[in-house]
Amino acid sequence: MTREEYALALLRSCYGYDSFRGQQWDIINHTLDGGDSIVLMPTGGGKSLCYQIPGLMSEEGFAIVISPLLALMNDQIDALQQNGVPALALNSEKTENENRQTVDLLMQGKVKLLYISPEKLLSEIDRWSTSITDRICLFAVDEAHCISQWGHDFRPEYTQLGALKQRFPQVPIMALTATADRITRDDIAKQLDIPEARLFISSFDRPNISLNVVQGSTGKQKFRQIVQFINLHRNESGIIYCLRRRDTEKMADQLTEAGIPAKPFHAGMSVRDKQQIQRDFINDDLKVVCATIAFGMGIDKSNVRYVIHSNMPRNLEGYYQEIGRAGRDGLPAEALMFYTYGDVVTLQQFAQQSGQAYVNMEKLRRMQQFAESGVCRRRILLSYFNERFDHDCHNCDICNNPPDRFDGTRYAQMALSAIKRTDEQISMFTVTEILRGWRKAEVIEKGYDRIKTFGVGHDLTVPEWNAYLLQMLQMGLFDIAYNESNHLKITEYGNEVLYGRQTIELNRYQRGSFNVKKRQPVTEAVIPEIGATATKEMDNALFEKLRDLRKALATASHIAPYMVFSDKSLQAMATEKPTTQAEFSIIYGVGTMKCQKYWRPFTAAILDHIKLQKRKQ
Repeated sequence: MTREEYALALLRSCYGYDSFRGQQWDIINHTLDGGDSIVLMPTGGGKSLCYQIPGLMSEEGFAIVISPLLALMNDQIDALQQNGVPALALNSEKTENENRQTVDLLMQGKVKLLYISPEKLLSEIDRWSTSITDRICLFAVDEAHCISQWGHDFRPEYTQLGALKQRFPQVPIMALTATADRITRDDIAKQLDIPEARLFISSFDRPNISLNVVQGSTGKQKFRQIVQFINLHRNESGIIYCLRRRDTEKMADQLTEAGIPAKPFHAGMSVRDKQQIQRDFINDDLKVVCATIAFGMGIDKSNVRYVIHSNMPRNLEGYYQEIGRAGRDGLPAEALMFYTYGDVVTLQQFAQQSGQAYVNMEKLRRMQQFAESGVCRRRILLSYFNERFDHDCHNCDICNNPPDRFDGTRYAQMALSAIKRTDEQISMFTVTEILRGWRKAEVIEKGYDRIKTFGVGHDLTVPEWNAYLLQMLQMGLFDIAYNESNHLKITEYGNEVLYGRQTIELNRYQRGSFNVKKRQPVTEAVIPEIGATATKEMDNALFEKLRDLRKALATASHIAPYMVFSDKSLQAMATEKPTTQAEFSIIYGVGTMKCQKYWRPFTAAILDHIKLQKRKQ
């Protein structure tokens, strides 16, 4: 049996897959040859197989997986053990006796994958005997962007990992991340002391995720749109990202009052509360979590169907990683982002106060360009990661609902006149108040209610003005003086428009403009084994029954439902309707151990459903 044949046999028996995806085999083969690597692969792209397979293929050795989050370790180990893979962890959550037992099993050669945090590894490895250290076949550094000061989630404790190459020069190091720009990639190689590492970059495209941005919606209108969106996705799991801790609590309370059970999640909560919420979410007992960016890295849940950003994220790396938590199973998923001028102001302040103001301001600028774009959003996103994408995706709000452009010169002149007549001493919020004719205290106090422009734009709503002012800012009609209380300053181009020497076009605001439709019942399923759309129709009623069965089996075993089978596997079952062990064994995602464990209850449920359907006929 060749090396590749052996790898494929492990892939089929342990994971239930018939072939490697993309660059997986090239990465595995390079590692087996002893080469270092930096692997950039999108969330859900199959990074974990790249280091798990080499660990399983090592005759007497084992792979060490360095991960920053205990929750992520535990989830991956539970999933691996369900597949019959000998994987364990060393971490601070385990008792001293449990950790000692793990080391004993390492000595006996009964562990193929050892998960450990960077701090724990560096404190433990010096205590290990050579009988253990001599059998290390790979160091896999997961979430490797954490090692770089240029990464969006820098962790100082990761910087000590450079010592591994010095001590174990013959052991290959694999650094893996879903998001890293060129400067971050170079820093990862430098910090880990792997200058000759081969770079593997998979496509960053996640075509199953629909990208949608809503501009200008604030307050009650934004909340109504979020409720409307979630109601289109009832009984599906989703994450709502909020900018501040208090926002997560407010959002969760409001959703619960609106009949949508939700919980907040942020770094200020107790460890116990966070663990419970995360456990409920993973186990499908809680469908909606309102979170800061503290939530997500430790989530290995495959059936998250949507991610909502109630505020614009700080950078495209963070945005990409967060939306990547949806649709990890490859099935359709939605990403919905709300964007307002207030987000820009707040995030500008965060960037200026950071230790890397220039870099963070530049990243924020690119995020803002993405949010304000009038061209295919996927093209912008992939371009940021240096990936060519030379066609429209037809799965974003811009492609599916192209902007309706109109002559916006009159509205621009209204706004610019308000700025000029107030001596350029007002913010964008005040511009809207003046144009709408709102007699707010500050407006009256400064006499703005007496200027000629007061109330001339009353025919437009606040969201319309917010959206148009953002477009004017993007066009360069005015700048924001962040060092002058965010006052607006008219540019030379703005003066040309104000005095009628230039005209502009605006994208017409569309109320509730997010291109998310209620997902229609699936009538056909993609069967990965044959790589094409199946001719058989998927039985939606059977799919729901299998999902209920999965939940019951998972609850009985105290594991997450997706660890039993993914939604994609259930779809394949509901399409192929296997009724024997042999038929069940070739379903996507059904490995040897899972087949032995689950073929009876699932085929019994399928047989019962078939009999019921025949009686109805």
